[in-house]
Amino acid sequence: MQRIKNLLPAILLIAFAGCKKWDESLSLATPVVKAAQPISDAAPLCGPIKGTMLTGKTYTISCDVIVNPGDTLMIQPGVHINVTHKAGIFVQGSLISLGTKANPNWITVDSLAALKNDAPNQNPTTDPAFSGGWPGIYCASTCPMLILKWTHVEFGGSALSIAQGALVNQSSGTAFSILFQNPKGIFVMEDSWLYGGVDDPIRISNGKICFMRSTFEKAGLKGGDCLNCKGGTVGDMAYNLFVGVATNGQKASNKGLPVGAQQTNINMWNNTFISCGYRQIQTGRGADIDFEEGARGMAYNNLMVNCKFGIRIVNNPAADTVNIRYGNNYSYADSLSVANQIYPTNAGLSGGWTAPQATDIPDYHSFLPANYQYGDTYDGSSVVGKNNPLFYNFPLPVPNNVPLRGIQAVGKYDFRLQAGSPAIGKGYLEMSPLATVPVDPIYGITEITKPGIDIGAFQSNGTGNQHYN
Repeated sequence: MQRIKNLLPAILLIAFAGCKKWDESLSLATPVVKAAQPISDAAPLCGPIKGTMLTGKTYTISCDVIVNPGDTLMIQPGVHINVTHKAGIFVQGSLISLGTKANPNWITVDSLAALKNDAPNQNPTTDPAFSGGWPGIYCASTCPMLILKWTHVEFGGSALSIAQGALVNQSSGTAFSILFQNPKGIFVMEDSWLYGGVDDPIRISNGKICFMRSTFEKAGLKGGDCLNCKGGTVGDMAYNLFVGVATNGQKASNKGLPVGAQQTNINMWNNTFISCGYRQIQTGRGADIDFEEGARGMAYNNLMVNCKFGIRIVNNPAADTVNIRYGNNYSYADSLSVANQIYPTNAGLSGGWTAPQATDIPDYHSFLPANYQYGDTYDGSSVVGKNNPLFYNFPLPVPNNVPLRGIQAVGKYDFRLQAGSPAIGKGYLEMSPLATVPVDPIYGITEITKPGIDIGAFQSNGTGNQHYN
């Protein structure tokens, strides 16, 4: 293993050469990970940090820690990090968290975790998930690599101070939980969890990304998109579970495109969205998947259950509709308001260009009028309560004492599909991942799970998202 670390530049070069879409302008002259240097857990951490957090250790961060340019913070499996005093992790070098299924890593606020309540109908104004217990993980434009594997990130989103913002070229008051902004860098989040947040829980200003098989709960207080990709972001999002996020689970926008950067291009497949979009205070915003402002990409095999809006292809400012492909997407509605927005109307900013597809569930012929034009209002009453996807453990229809906005977290639910689910066997297999990050057990994505035959994040053959009770 030590020999592998010492030969990292050559390994990365080989990995990147095998990935046709990797940006070859990324400099590989300097090793991203230097020689291991154990980090002591004897005292709270503060200031510059590099080296390795060791398996089984519990660390406390008591003031801002900074990974300087050229340095790396490596986190071995089974590490617990307790953040206090609204300190943040500011990454100008690299951060690599290598949790495993048996020994995940935790970056949390223990005092808030003790108050966690995932039962339905929690009040967002008093729920600690939305209190912003610490800023989160903020990567500067010099960060070449943020890797999160089997890692819990919780209770982020406190507003940056002036001094904190200066570390990563952000204004004071910014309230993300994770920020990535290096157009030549990579951000991988696989088999991980994000819990809570205030604004955009994850903001990707640009870069190469892969979000695979992860779970997002209670993301955003009054707004914010869970995975908000801005101009120059290219990559894949698949087999993710979103429960109770404020606005969109996944958004692709070309806004803020840097000079010379690639067009925002995100492929999204086999994701599951449950009761999303209800805390957004602006009218007409989305709930699950959103393409807007010149972005392109694909969206197949996604499952939307009781989300405020369906897939949103925006026409003001317009998405790159010529280069967007989508189909085999499944919507379930317990209310007429949800059924009436399976294809978002033109009201406010809700959409207008989301075209019905012959492979959609439910069959659009059963509820759209013959003269329907994209963005028109329609009567979806005939599909309310129809096509139950038959989850292992989630009540549909939702009980009368639980409003749709009241479902905000996974809790004890299990979103795998029962035998006989109408979502089984309805997936589309002929789309390809963009594969913009290397496949590597440490320095990239461990596995890019290709599109599955079943719609949603959980496949009946046991592949896909691995988070279930």
